[in-house]
Amino acid sequence: MISINNLTVSFGGFTLLNDINFHISEKDRIGLVGKNGSGKSTMLKLIMGINKPTEGLVVKPVGISIGYLPQQMEHAKDKTVFEEALTAFLYFFDLQREMERISHELANRDDYESDEYHKLMVGINDISDKIHYYGSENPEGLTEKTLIGLGFNRNELDRPTHTFSQGWNMRIELAKVLLKKPDVLLLDEPTNHLDIESIQWLEEYLENYYGSLVLISHDRKFLDNATNRTVELMLGKAYDYKVPYSRYLELRKERIEQQRAAYDNQQRKIEKTEEFIEKFRYKATKSNQVQSRIKQLDKIERIEIDDEDKSSLAVKFPPSPRSGQVVINARDLKMQFGEKVVFDKANITIERGEKVALVGRNGEGKTTFIRLIANEISPKSGILELGHNVSLGYYAQNQEDLLDKNDTVLETLDKIAVGDIRTKLRDILGAFLFKGEDVNKKTAVLSGGERARLAMAKLILKPRNLLVLDEPTNHMDIRSKDVLKQALANFDGTLILVSHDRDFLDGLVNKVYEFKDGRVKEHLGGVMEFLSRKKMENLRELEFHSPDKKDTGVVRDNKKELLSHQEQKEIEKESRKKRNIIEACEKRIDWLEKKIAEIEIILANPQKNNTLDEILKEYNGYKLELDLKLEEWATQQS
Repeated sequence: MISINNLTVSFGGFTLLNDINFHISEKDRIGLVGKNGSGKSTMLKLIMGINKPTEGLVVKPVGISIGYLPQQMEHAKDKTVFEEALTAFLYFFDLQREMERISHELANRDDYESDEYHKLMVGINDISDKIHYYGSENPEGLTEKTLIGLGFNRNELDRPTHTFSQGWNMRIELAKVLLKKPDVLLLDEPTNHLDIESIQWLEEYLENYYGSLVLISHDRKFLDNATNRTVELMLGKAYDYKVPYSRYLELRKERIEQQRAAYDNQQRKIEKTEEFIEKFRYKATKSNQVQSRIKQLDKIERIEIDDEDKSSLAVKFPPSPRSGQVVINARDLKMQFGEKVVFDKANITIERGEKVALVGRNGEGKTTFIRLIANEISPKSGILELGHNVSLGYYAQNQEDLLDKNDTVLETLDKIAVGDIRTKLRDILGAFLFKGEDVNKKTAVLSGGERARLAMAKLILKPRNLLVLDEPTNHMDIRSKDVLKQALANFDGTLILVSHDRDFLDGLVNKVYEFKDGRVKEHLGGVMEFLSRKKMENLRELEFHSPDKKDTGVVRDNKKELLSHQEQKEIEKESRKKRNIIEACEKRIDWLEKKIAEIEIILANPQKNNTLDEILKEYNGYKLELDLKLEEWATQQS
């Protein structure tokens, strides 16, 4: 279906991809793997036609539809979540309008035998087939079902997209890509901003997807569950295996071992032949045999061992000082922003040596709890105490904001290093794959994976007995994640992890705290035991819910039907009150946004006068009020 033929990509004297060849067939499920910087994202851009190769071709059939989810993208800001996701059906709605137009024209014609009438009939049949294909399910219902599967709550679907983070907007883009039902899906790290339950939903979706898939992911289990073929990019070459990721690792190891054995055997034969030639080169009685052996050597097709990129992290955390038995003690903890309660009555006790995972839907309070531990924010009520002699090492998810873009890699560590460790900074950076001139790179030009490695290197500078890591593996390749996982398993202190990567958490943590619906629940055991129990919980929940008759993906709570008439009236009264507040907020938000836009025009072309300070004061006041109004609006929507 799609052919990659003799593809080469070079720039600045460096060859990224060299004479790559492979074919994407119908219903292929390809995992595109390789280290950071091996050319995986570039390959997807080449297939899409966004980038052009230095040499070679990407051959695509005419009319093929491709859905592409890049790592970085622009997001719409002028629609609600639901409205933006529904734009995936614009083509379908155009078909419906064209169907109505042709039907109306046919109803007003009686030239049944004419060519024009025949063309209209053929056209309406083609459109009918396409509508049936695209609209086999109600677009509105399918959109809602997809958004909820990707983690949105039903009461969030009418919120403007600009009130959501970049990660949530990525989910909207993913929903649009899936809803278009393309012939080929190209997904670049789709799980980076998904929680575990959303990843499971996406796996089930892809299992039933009829088209071809090319997937880049650093989630080993996701690759195994979603793909059946693995194409590895390494040192400019492509290696194609018709198996999922875990089996590919085994076959790749076998291939290298077989190559090495064949190479060693051939080298022994060559060595013996060369010894014979050298020994009898000048003996006339052996001249025919010598010439024969020389010809044999010339004809030998030399075996080569495929190059391997053996660079990998070499992480080892320093021994941790001993802390008290109780490392974190949280009692009746409540956290809220404005009127939005994130969690309440949370009781969390983490003891020395425990390795704990915080899991739950994005926005339920995992990162908030970590920021409370780091003393970046304060709770609304309750207590959170660190135990005796606790030394905290904190890896935040927003590493890009925490690194000074004007510093080099070396300067980033040198600023915080003290004592003898300063003599070992280059060794530490080398362990995190910053070698040679890499240490003089400005942090502004680092990739996501490089920033993650640099932030992790900062944690090595001082012995810690509590590591708190928020999504540390985002942007890390699989090999680096394996090394980090092993280092954390050997870490002799206490570990708290926020991660959606099941394979990374599996075997590493021994306790799980689930953040859900404003509550925090403790689960003993690892993440796989937790997921197994969650499946059972979901089945029990089916006893209390039943699908809506129209099968739009809306779930109706049967308990609501038991409410008294008075209770229903109270609910309707509260609902009207909430709508009035929302409408008032929206009017004020519109006014504030217009005022801010007007002042930004003035600030973009400042004049020399004495009112600039007053303008800035007014501008900052409007911005603060806008933030508060958006927060109030979001709270009323929930």
